[in-house]
Amino acid sequence: MAKPLVSVIIPTFNRGYCLEESVRSVLQQSFTDFELIVVDDGSTDNTLEVVAQFPAVKLLRLEENRGVSFARNRGMAVAEGDCIAFLDSDDLWEQNKLATQVKWIERDSQAVYTDEIWIRNGGRVNPMNKHRKYSGDIFRYCLPLCIVSPSSVLLRTELLNEVGGFDESMPVCEDYDLWLRIAKRYPFHFIEEKLIVKRGGHEDQLSRKYWGMDRWRVHALEKLLKESQLNGEQNDQVVLSKENRLSEEQRDGVVAMLIEKCEVLINGFGKRGKTQEKEHYQNLVARYSGLVEEPFK
Repeated sequence: MAKPLVSVIIPTFNRGYCLEESVRSVLQQSFTDFELIVVDDGSTDNTLEVVAQFPAVKLLRLEENRGVSFARNRGMAVAEGDCIAFLDSDDLWEQNKLATQVKWIERDSQAVYTDEIWIRNGGRVNPMNKHRKYSGDIFRYCLPLCIVSPSSVLLRTELLNEVGGFDESMPVCEDYDLWLRIAKRYPFHFIEEKLIVKRGGHEDQLSRKYWGMDRWRVHALEKLLKESQLNGEQNDQVVLSKENRLSEEQRDGVVAMLIEKCEVLINGFGKRGKTQEKEHYQNLVARYSGLVEEPFK
């Protein structure tokens, strides 16, 4: 049996109430050369019954809840397609989503993402200007916040294997971390059609579970700097890696954004009387201040 061109991965945890719609939006795609893998991340609701309705779906069941990064990575490990697409289990695809993206992948694009419709608490809302999306070298635009939705992206499998997938130590902002690691090496192609529906406002959204999301963005930014510094040194224990090294312009942008986000966290922890946490981010600012010459404009 021929391998599919695309592997679609849906990670899910206790989303039986909306999973069926998400699965159907994949199975109803006009492009059909794909496999659909649902990774059940230790659900205790009716998720198994929902998936059982669809014989074509490959179910990967995890015994315990390990988080969305772990679930996506396990799905990638069994995926057979030359390209990978993700769909969050509360989001939906428009019927021509894959067909439109595959046309660009076949033109030698490595990473393709689309515009999106936002639904919050059942009503449509418009994204703010800061969520504007771009084509080409999007690294600088990915620094303030995550402009690429996991549900909107189509990536070549070899690219994901190269950069290493999602960071399983990050409970949130794992997508922010991955897009930065990809964007520092490869351009993204942005399709202006609104080909996904992002549904938000429900209680089990990860973004509502964790206060201070910038803590994890700072973590991702510092990782980039440490990896670039480590791989820029020559000694008996370190092998130079041009792929991991940031350009001077990228480094300056990362440092400037890290300092900006740390200052927000310092203010927030200060207001909450969290002295230890405040001092941690003050120390980070002190460590990286002076490294930046001229940030992205």
